[in-house]
Amino acid sequence: MASKKSEVIEEIAVVMGLVSVQFLYAGNAILLSIILKTGLQPSSLIICSTFATFLVLSPLAILFERRKWPSKITYKLVIQLLLLSFGGVTVFQSLFIKGVHLTSPAVATAMPNLAPGLIFFIACAFGLERMDIGCKYSRAKIAGTMLCVLGAVVMSLMQSAPNDHTKTPTDFNSQTILGCTYLIAAVFVLSSQVVLQAITLRDFSAPISMCSITSLLGSMLTAVVEAVLDENYWDWDYLHLQDLLGYSIVAGGISGMCVSVNAWAMKKRGPVVVSIFNPLGTVISAAISISLGDSISAGSLAGMLVMFSGLYLVLWAKRNESNAKTPNAADETIVFDIEKPLLT
Repeated sequence: MASKKSEVIEEIAVVMGLVSVQFLYAGNAILLSIILKTGLQPSSLIICSTFATFLVLSPLAILFERRKWPSKITYKLVIQLLLLSFGGVTVFQSLFIKGVHLTSPAVATAMPNLAPGLIFFIACAFGLERMDIGCKYSRAKIAGTMLCVLGAVVMSLMQSAPNDHTKTPTDFNSQTILGCTYLIAAVFVLSSQVVLQAITLRDFSAPISMCSITSLLGSMLTAVVEAVLDENYWDWDYLHLQDLLGYSIVAGGISGMCVSVNAWAMKKRGPVVVSIFNPLGTVISAAISISLGDSISAGSLAGMLVMFSGLYLVLWAKRNESNAKTPNAADETIVFDIEKPLLT
C-alpha cells in the first residue's frame, strides 16, 4: 500500500515538474522577445546567459555526477566538447534568438518540435539509426517527419501572410519568413548537435556536467567570435548592461532548473514521456502572446497542429519500436538509442 502511494506521488511530481518546465520555457521565450526590443545584442545575451547557466549547473554536476567523469581526457573528447559548444551555443542560440526577434515566442517554441524527425534522418545518414522501409514503425517515423516539416512550412507561410484583406495573398511578410528560416536552420543545427551529443555521452556519461562544460566553452567561443567580428562590441551601454545581467540571471536559473527536472523525469519515466510535454510550451507561449496583443493566424495554428501530429507519430513509433526490440546475444547491435539525449 505504501509503495503504491509513493508511486502515485512520484507520478504527480513528474507531471507537475514537466508542466512547470514548459511554463518556464514559454516564459523565457516571452521574456527574451521583450528584452530584445530594448536593443540588446543577441550575442551579449548568449554570452551572459550561458555563463549564468554554467554557474547554476556546475555545482549540481560536482554534487551528483563527479563519479561519472572520465578518468582520462582524450583529444577526441575535447574536440567533441568544442564542437558541441560552438554548434549548440554560438550557432544554435544565435540563429534561435534572431528567429525569436523576427517572429514570435509561439512560433519559436513550436519549431524545435521538428527536431525528433530530423534527428532520425541525420542518425540514419551516419549509420547510427537503422531504417527499414518494411517496418511499420520506420514508415511511421518517416511520415511523422514529413508532417513536422509540412507543419513548419505551413506555419511559416501562414504566420507571414498579411492580415489586411486589401493585399494580395502573395504579399507575404518577408521579415517573418526570414525569422522562420532562422528557426528552421537553428533546429537543424540542434538536431545535428544532439546526434553528436549522443555519441559523446558514450564516453562521458554525465549529461549535466556536459551541459555545464559546453555552456562555459560556448560563452567563451561566442565572446571570441564577436570580438573578432566587431571591435566595438564591448562598448555596452550601462542601462542595457543592467537589463543584460538581469535577464542572464533569470535565464541561467531557468536553464539550470529545466535541465535538472528533465534529467530527473527522464530517469524516472523515460525520454518519450518527457517529449510528450514539449508542445505544451508552444500552447502556453501562444496564449501569453495573444494576451499581450500579438496576433497568431488561424493558418499558423493549423500548421502547429500538423507539426504536433507529426511529433507524436514519431514518438509513438519510437516508443513501440524500442519496446519491440529485446537485445540478446544474437543481436548485439541494438544497444544504443540515438534519440534518447534529445528527448531530455
